[in-house]
Amino acid sequence: MEPIDNPCTCLASIMEGENEVYDDMNLYITQESFIVEPNGQSELLIIGRLDKVTRVQPKTTQLTNLRPTRRICGVLGTIRLLSCDYLLVATHRLFVGVLNGAVVWRLAGYDIIPYIPNAIQRSENESYLLMLRKMLDTKYFYFSYRYDLTQTLQRQRNLGASLQGKLGLLQRADQRFVWNGNVLRQFKCDNMERFQLPLVLGFVSVNQVQINGQTFFWSIVTRRSVQRAGTRLFCRGCNEQGHVANFVETEQIVEFNGQHTSFVQTRGSMPFFWQQLPNLRYKPSPRLIPGKDHLAALTAHFTEQLKLYGQQVAVNLVDQKGSEGQLESTFARLVRELGNAGVRYEAFDFHHECRKMRWDRLNILIDRLAHEQDDFGFYHAFDNGNLVSTQTGVFRTNCIDCLDRTNVVQSMLARRSLTAVLQKLGVLHVGQRVEHASSEFELLFKGVWADNADLVSLQYSGTGALKTDFTRTGKRTKSGALQDGKRSLMRYFLNNFSDGNRQDSIDLFLGHYVINENEGNVLPSPLVAPHGWRYFAFPSVLLIAVAMFVITITYPAEFNTENLLFMLFWGAMIAVSATGILHYGVEFVQWPRLFPPFSFQAA
Repeated sequence: MEPIDNPCTCLASIMEGENEVYDDMNLYITQESFIVEPNGQSELLIIGRLDKVTRVQPKTTQLTNLRPTRRICGVLGTIRLLSCDYLLVATHRLFVGVLNGAVVWRLAGYDIIPYIPNAIQRSENESYLLMLRKMLDTKYFYFSYRYDLTQTLQRQRNLGASLQGKLGLLQRADQRFVWNGNVLRQFKCDNMERFQLPLVLGFVSVNQVQINGQTFFWSIVTRRSVQRAGTRLFCRGCNEQGHVANFVETEQIVEFNGQHTSFVQTRGSMPFFWQQLPNLRYKPSPRLIPGKDHLAALTAHFTEQLKLYGQQVAVNLVDQKGSEGQLESTFARLVRELGNAGVRYEAFDFHHECRKMRWDRLNILIDRLAHEQDDFGFYHAFDNGNLVSTQTGVFRTNCIDCLDRTNVVQSMLARRSLTAVLQKLGVLHVGQRVEHASSEFELLFKGVWADNADLVSLQYSGTGALKTDFTRTGKRTKSGALQDGKRSLMRYFLNNFSDGNRQDSIDLFLGHYVINENEGNVLPSPLVAPHGWRYFAFPSVLLIAVAMFVITITYPAEFNTENLLFMLFWGAMIAVSATGILHYGVEFVQWPRLFPPFSFQAA
């Protein structure tokens, strides 16, 4: 379903009762305060620009002789930078679809408004503002005013109807998936729950489908975790709390004739201490971090996962040779040492098994997992509250990045689950498979899962996913391999020369880094990154050598021994400077400045 542009105008309710969060508001900006007025409501949110006191109070005469500054469709939070505090508001949205009776939107515009408009501006403050904008420009943030996008259908049921009625949308949300949780927590007061709009980063697709004359809604909701969030090469492995890099929960939802089903899968980095820091080489070698308690980290990770999702099948798709092989053997050993019957390890060397474009061999893995998938089942309930079944376990799939190979396997497991769901609901005939039931839906299914791969990959690595030609078409193609090559080169550039700033943006927005107002004065600014002499010397020599080499070749009076010696000299200088840049590659990478990696500090 294509998104429809929708400005921040009043939304007619499609459900009985009031919106959980106000969806249409006027923002008034005075010298003393920000005033947020929900249209058609009798209360106001007043945020002091000077005293920073936030309060909700009845609307009486506060707006007399005031004209609204602009319409907004959400209050996203507030954040403290160097010059002053800033208010974050949603200004535009795009319609995505209707999920479980509630409209889902995508953030399409925002505004960052200073509390003190004439505050002393400093260059460092502008750098922090650019980081904030970079984060909010990430594709894509989603929200709903009444549906909790952070919770699966099964978790929502477990919360209980009475608890949901007492808590606001933010308060009952799964905080792992609320990306603006930090900026929403920066300002709060009594009775402001209906002003706090949680954002989810990931991918949402809602589609109306017809198969065998039966119409149903098929949706994908992907949620990226804020725990150990970061960019591709700067965020790997696990931390002491058991949180892993690029942890993603994907839920496949079917709505049909007053029934709802849900099938959940997870992905995430291998849950122990390892890293793969950029060093200008095309593929830096991943390595274990010495001196760490890997088993404790893995234990903490799976303890939480078992509590949240039930049984775990850890599907590891990394190579079983080379540097990836060391990580694979470590993962397998740690699971054995964990000794928990609720966690099973399944290794599948994706690249080796599917070499020479034999991607049909992925069915070998799916057949290995089929029995457990049938045992795990799926969540199934009626609108009236009657529960048919629950999902008792998940497949936790990973490759090195938890992006490309991972998404391919997850889409195959999702298709198999969807067949079982639609047969149970009576949409498919007994023995009929969803991929054979409707060619139109099969194209939609492949396209949505490929879009899911691209969006999660774009958020984590900076480019779309690899191997999506298989997800979109069902086969590996030469043009797809060429596209993968282009994206791999783009990843190389971004990971080495751009992701440091993007990692800083994430750490700032999520509150991992708290700005000290004395930065740049009493305290040194972390934004001033010192560089050694090599950082300037080697590129300068390389640039001059290339220029002189080209001049020597292009404009010789005549080719003679002197010209040849010049060419050899400048060619040697090119080789020496390029070799030096590669040898000291870590000094030329754009590193995060707020939290520089330990190995870089030591380098």
